[in-house]
Parts: sequence; structure tokens; C-alpha cells
Amino acid sequence: MSAVDYCFSTLGCSELSLHETADLARRHGISSVELRALSGAVDVIAALNSEFGRPSQFAAFLQQGDLKVVALNTSIRLLESRDLSAVEPFIAWAEAAGVAHLRIFDGGKQLAVDELRRATALLDQWQADRQSRGLNVDLMIETHDALADAAQLKTFVKHVPNALILWDTHHTWAKGSALNSLWPDIADNVVHLHVKDSKMGSDGLRHYVLPGHGDFPMADLMSLVRSSNRHVPLSLEWERHWHPELPPLDDALTAARTWWR
Repeated sequence: MSAVDYCFSTLGCSELSLHETADLARRHGISSVELRALSGAVDVIAALNSEFGRPSQFAAFLQQGDLKVVALNTSIRLLESRDLSAVEPFIAWAEAAGVAHLRIFDGGKQLAVDELRRATALLDQWQADRQSRGLNVDLMIETHDALADAAQLKTFVKHVPNALILWDTHHTWAKGSALNSLWPDIADNVVHLHVKDSKMGSDGLRHYVLPGHGDFPMADLMSLVRSSNRHVPLSLEWERHWHPELPPLDDALTAARTWWR
């Protein structure tokens, strides 16, 4: 059995409803999706309310369509927050549908002792609340800002060893860190992966390109993940919502078939 669950983020098809997203997933033989945006907005809960009315209807639709939602993505920034109360609207929807993780961002720029202490306290409080309420869903932290830096990510997981990490592999690689040098230090914490491809332009900047048309070392990443013998969702984060000049997600998923398999 493969150690990878292939999926995609709806950031690449934010104009679609979940019904339309499910049709797209079926066309590409994909059974899991990550919800970042729906029906033209990044307010996922408002979109789910509009489309389904209540969590039980959302769960029924997923079950009937044999579709799994592996994550609901919030916009909370851990290192910039005083509490995590903003995750509350997501919990009922996640619990009803068996969603494993709520994504929160790392936030920040440079890790400081005070930030680490506050983040640890917030995550400890979350786990205490989670246990007392009997919740199944958990939080995962995306390496988007401060934690996109490999050295800071290593420091973070050392100080917060129970933290669950959504590793945006492209971010750390684009900052100059080899995937295989970082993986041993974070493998036990990683519960979700983001992948995308890019190449350097004549302007000296990286530009996103269709999967397999850039120089992201996908073969190296797949070797690392498969050697770990763990079942980790690998999500194509096609950022068309933020970069509308990119081709449709349908094209990106077609290109990804050989790239990531």
C-alpha cells in the first residue's frame, strides 16, 4: 500500500462549490481534498453553511460521494495569537465529517523565546480542551512564515515535540534547504504535505509552473516519504486563487499524475 494519500487544496479551484470540487476530484481519480476556499471565498465555514446548512448534511454528502476532507484550513497565526478561539467555528464541521486536522499558520518572522513559550502554552491548552471535550480533530501548523526557515523549524519541533506540522515542502526548498537534510528532524511531526513546482525566471524570482515543468525535486521527496512507511496526505497546493494567471487546477492535476506518482 502506498504511503501517500494524493489530494489537492481547493485554493486552486476556489470558484467551485464542494459539489463541483467533488466532480473534479472524481475525474482525476482523487478521493481526498483539503478545503481552503469554496464558492469564490476563503471563508470556508460560511461557504459550507451556504451549501449544506449544517454539519450533518456536509458529512452525509461526503459519505455518499465517497469523498474525504483531510483538512479544514483556518487563517489563524499561532505565533501572532493570544488565544486559539478562532478555531471554534470549524470544530463542529470537522467532527461531523471526520476531518483529521484544522490547519493554522505559524506566522511571525524570527522565532523568539517568548514566542516559543506562548505557542507552547497555546498548544498545551488546546490539547487539554480537546481531551476534555473528547474531540478527534487536531491542529496542524503550516510552515508558511517563520517555520519556512529550516533552522527555525528544527528549533520549533525541538521545543514543541508534540506539534503537528503541515510541511510546505516548496517553501523550505525555495529558501535553500535540501529536503533530505530537514526530513530526519521533522519526519515524526509531519502529518500533511504541500507540494508545488516552480522555476527561476529572468527576473531572478521563482514563478509557479505546472507540476513537472519546474525544478522542485519531487522524486527526492517521494523517496523520503515512502521510506518512512507512513500514510501522509500529499496535497497539490495550486495557488490559482492568489495567482489567477496560472492555468486551471484541472490542467495542474493532469500534469501531476506522472510528477507525483
